[in-house]
Amino acid sequence: MTNILVIFKDYYWCHGFIKLIQYNFPTVLFYGANSLQELAKVVKSKGLNNLLMITDSGLVSIGLAKQTQKILTKSKLKIDIFDGINPNPVEENVTKGVKKYQSGKYDGIIALGGGSAMDVAKTIRFMVVHDPPLAQYDDAVGGEEKIVNPLPPLYAIPTTAGTGSEVGRSSVITIKETGRKTIFFHPDLMPDIAVLDPTLTIGLPPHITAATGMDAFTHCMEAYLVDSFHPMADAIAVEGMKLIMTNLPKVIEKPDDLDARGQMLLAASMGAIAFQKGLGMIHSMAHPLSAEHNLHHGLSNAMLIPASLEFSIKKALDEKMVSLIEKFKNITEIISCKTLSDIDNLPYLLREFINSAGINLGLENENIREDQIKKLSQLAFEDSCHVTHPFPVTIKDFATVLSNSL
Repeated sequence: MTNILVIFKDYYWCHGFIKLIQYNFPTVLFYGANSLQELAKVVKSKGLNNLLMITDSGLVSIGLAKQTQKILTKSKLKIDIFDGINPNPVEENVTKGVKKYQSGKYDGIIALGGGSAMDVAKTIRFMVVHDPPLAQYDDAVGGEEKIVNPLPPLYAIPTTAGTGSEVGRSSVITIKETGRKTIFFHPDLMPDIAVLDPTLTIGLPPHITAATGMDAFTHCMEAYLVDSFHPMADAIAVEGMKLIMTNLPKVIEKPDDLDARGQMLLAASMGAIAFQKGLGMIHSMAHPLSAEHNLHHGLSNAMLIPASLEFSIKKALDEKMVSLIEKFKNITEIISCKTLSDIDNLPYLLREFINSAGINLGLENENIREDQIKKLSQLAFEDSCHVTHPFPVTIKDFATVLSNSL
């Protein structure tokens, strides 16, 4: 049932010298229907009594937050709820959550929800023991080095199968001063326990199930394409893509399929594990689409996949990038079951898969206009995710892909 934290350091011979590689994998996972009930026992055994649950108003309104609270309080835990979270979380959400935590004498945090709840909870986790402003902890300016104090315990309960943030070491928050999505990273941000309980995802609307599923797929795919030596993450990314291709159609067609729901939760966590390698240009474009136009992050990724792949495949073929071509071939075989293994078919195959999940492609359908491409391209270039794209990309490249995604 559990997967204990593994930090694996290895030395290997490379071009005449020994190179150090460090690999990191997540901490404890509770997986299976009704596995949430195990969390209360563990939390209580650690001497914790008073926890703040970070969630969103949607989960409060449908009763899922109260249901979760009831299960956890059976072990005589005191659980209060903070639901002040935007769908694309902003700095104010963190500020209010920190104030709530510090005024309540809590000894731990529970994150319940999708990526937004997870990101806000992680950020609150380090800000309750560090001084503001939040912007100084931006990973892009070395903020990791300023996160030095011991953090309160954090337990993550995902209700979507998308971001995989429940096993990740980072959070993404839009900073008020810049209006940009900002990444905060530290190894200690990883939740102590993640509960993957498929019963908590059954009530997801089909369009959210589809969008979050494509977010998980994008994590796996972009991580796999990153050009760095990480065979374990690559294997996890490949298996994650397979799980999503098999199970996302099942949960769209039959929302109460617990086995398929569980497989999707695993795939989402696997995507987040894999992208410790990095991501790519899709995420760099998706972030400003969310920050500037409030598009759901997973939906943004889905919208950008076909045109991004067309661009990247052409580049790989034109410049004879053998390793990248081989990876595109492997992904094509995963998608097509080897019936259309030519990599030129990959954008078409994924476009068909995305459409079959009920996502209507075309950024114009989300009110994105051609005259907004210039700004979005600049913001995408300033986003750090494309640094690990398999080859360097320019503002012009982003403009091309965004225009072709309209």
